[in-house]
Amino acid sequence: MNDGPYLLRLADRLADGLQHLSPERRSRHRDFVLSHQLEDGGFRGREGDSDLYYTGFAVRGLLLLDGELGPETRDAVREFLAGHDPETLHVVDLVSWLYAAVVLQLAGAEPLIDAGSAGLLDRLADKLESVRRPDGGYAKSDEGALGSTYQSFLTALTYELIGRAVPRPNALIQFLYDRQRDDGGFVEIAPMKRSGTNPTAAAVALLTTVGGMDDEIREDVCDFLREVRGDEGGFQANTRIPFSDGLSTFTGLLTLFDLGRERTIDGSRVRGWLTHPEHGLELPTGGFRGASWDNAADVEYTFYGLGVLGLLGRIAND
Repeated sequence: MNDGPYLLRLADRLADGLQHLSPERRSRHRDFVLSHQLEDGGFRGREGDSDLYYTGFAVRGLLLLDGELGPETRDAVREFLAGHDPETLHVVDLVSWLYAAVVLQLAGAEPLIDAGSAGLLDRLADKLESVRRPDGGYAKSDEGALGSTYQSFLTALTYELIGRAVPRPNALIQFLYDRQRDDGGFVEIAPMKRSGTNPTAAAVALLTTVGGMDDEIREDVCDFLREVRGDEGGFQANTRIPFSDGLSTFTGLLTLFDLGRERTIDGSRVRGWLTHPEHGLELPTGGFRGASWDNAADVEYTFYGLGVLGLLGRIAND
């Protein structure tokens, strides 16, 4: 395994594949993302105020496009992050906060967490373990009775960002094994029968991180991903969803890369679906929408769209 948190390693991989992006195209998407930054320094979604979730995706997208954050953007985002107490955040927002904080520090901002933050990190670790469930996974909140595949993945990312290892990794591996279904993929929670592309991607990334991946699971997952490839060229969320979407396409492609099966991807077909001038997800004014039925773009799906292009660029560069 490479050193460093998963999210930073992923950013490096995607940015490498985006080197082919023209300056004009890069500028359009950068301007789109920056247009969503508000006066408080955070970034908004499609409506409402800025929040940590969309701010995290905006930072990730800008990092892919530029490899860095400009000083003005960096300092504004830091001010926004400083207005949030990480101890009060649920895991989704905590990952966004921590990732952005790490990126800002690497970009030269004053650290939000430093060598004197050991007590804070201990308390954050305790908070993460407070939603560990008897099945070995992590729930979305104190009210959740069952572990969630995706939430367990996010929790593992959080542990990485605070420099800690996930406790009882073997229990987490068994939890993930129990989430696999006969179709080869993985489900989000135990009662579900039909696998999904996104929980499967989370399970593969997490199993790879904690040492639970094997050849049988690899083949099973590849079989499942063949079943959720949409006719248009992307990936579907599951076998019952009749259309491809940006999130599932990104996670499906990334999983094939993580399994060493990127050569099974028809890159030109995926690219055509994503960038078609009439019904593709990339908008001529900048940004990416979520699916063909979607009528607007946002910073989250713009990250996924750039991520897909970055993965396809890595195939072309090999």
